[in-house]
Amino acid sequence: MTISLSVRNLEVRYGDLVGIADVSLDVAEGSVVALLGSNGAGKTTTLNAIAGLVRPSRGTIAWMGNQIGRLPAYAVVARGLTLSPEGWRLFTSQTVEQNLRLGATPLADKTRVPALLERVFALFPRLAERRRQRAGTLSGGERQMLALGRALMSDPKLLMLDEPSLGLAPAIVETLYEKLVDLHREGLTLLLAEQSVPLALEIADYAYVLQTGRTVLEGTARALEHDPQVQRIYLGIASETAST
Repeated sequence: MTISLSVRNLEVRYGDLVGIADVSLDVAEGSVVALLGSNGAGKTTTLNAIAGLVRPSRGTIAWMGNQIGRLPAYAVVARGLTLSPEGWRLFTSQTVEQNLRLGATPLADKTRVPALLERVFALFPRLAERRRQRAGTLSGGERQMLALGRALMSDPKLLMLDEPSLGLAPAIVETLYEKLVDLHREGLTLLLAEQSVPLALEIADYAYVLQTGRTVLEGTARALEHDPQVQRIYLGIASETAST
């Protein structure tokens, strides 16, 4: 098993405010890793730090053995790590296709853009139907598809997703996760921060639990999924739910 991403004792501060205090995790190449915890646990800050959007105050982030914790976001993307953020952060006045093409900006070889566009349109046919439509007119589910498609346009080796199911209808979430499973089968490594613990554990190989900005627990997804005490104490799931 090759560890592609290794995070050790990560701390992020916003002035006097501690975003995360001590987060450590590993992501093996070709795996799906879930990052779990309640709101405010530090999941988003952890992903933002890995993506180069915020600078760590302490700790290390290594990708393929090379330190990337001090690199700006554009340099992180160029190395093959891409974040699909919570809330989509689309350019709403631009069309679907323009948003997708912006995702390909880090590519050195721009001749690959048409093939990557077709890959995204094959994955999400609805985006192909709306390629000339402004992103601001899309539904919530379509916006999530577009955010994911834009992330894929940089042809990442590691795709990070922050709360992809947030605010979406169950049928849309099911479709979205089917696509994530397809991407994983194609060899893409996934690091997933998700509000829906059962959903994340269903597709994950391994999981880390964050609490007040610290890694407090880790284990295989199956072990966490079937441990009522873990779910009750760390994940806030009632014991009767965990036992069903």
